[in-house]
Amino acid sequence: MQHELPLDDAPKPAPETPKARRPRAPRKPKPPARADMRLTAWVAVGIVLLDQALKYWVVHVLRLDRLREIDLLPPWLNLRMAWNQGVNFGLMASETDLTRWLLIGVAAAICIWVWIWIWRSAAGRFARLSAGLLIGGAIGNVIDRVYYGAVADFLNMSLPGWQNPYSFNVADISIFAGAIGLVLIPQTGPGSRGPGRKPRPRNAPKPASGTALPGTDNTRDGAGKSR
Repeated sequence: MQHELPLDDAPKPAPETPKARRPRAPRKPKPPARADMRLTAWVAVGIVLLDQALKYWVVHVLRLDRLREIDLLPPWLNLRMAWNQGVNFGLMASETDLTRWLLIGVAAAICIWVWIWIWRSAAGRFARLSAGLLIGGAIGNVIDRVYYGAVADFLNMSLPGWQNPYSFNVADISIFAGAIGLVLIPQTGPGSRGPGRKPRPRNAPKPASGTALPGTDNTRDGAGKSR
């Protein structure tokens, strides 16, 4: 029996065409860094509790609203009752409900703005602490305006031969300290770069040893090799 040999002209199977690769979906940009606001919240809550506890003790226990004056360490520290219907030092004081609620709205807007600003800027620890002081003090005075109709001021500090006519409270001290902190302390987080430093691209090659970086002077190294 003879085996038939395959003919060279037999049709060959067509090569398979490579499958087209699907284009990769673009990577989603990482969300911007946000500050951890727990420190700000705890500081604000602590200031509100301390401020309201002292005001309750002074007004309802010591009855300073009736006695008006109590000397503690004259003339350095005294208790002098004053109801402030305006802002600091009695500015914008008015007995109308319109001014009262206007000041409440302004204080609430400032608290919300400071909170969002510090949160979005990924601020550092001291900036978050300062924001908590300012927000807590503002909320403490807002509670006074809602409950009493005015801010309860009772602390007075004077000097020998000079009587300070103004009184203040813990919330005022907290607001002042927080505002100074936000103005003087840079709001930068721990991972931020200093001014003038540009981040290196991810795919940029690292300089090999012995090669000079752009903008650096290599004359000293050359002089050492020539010796």
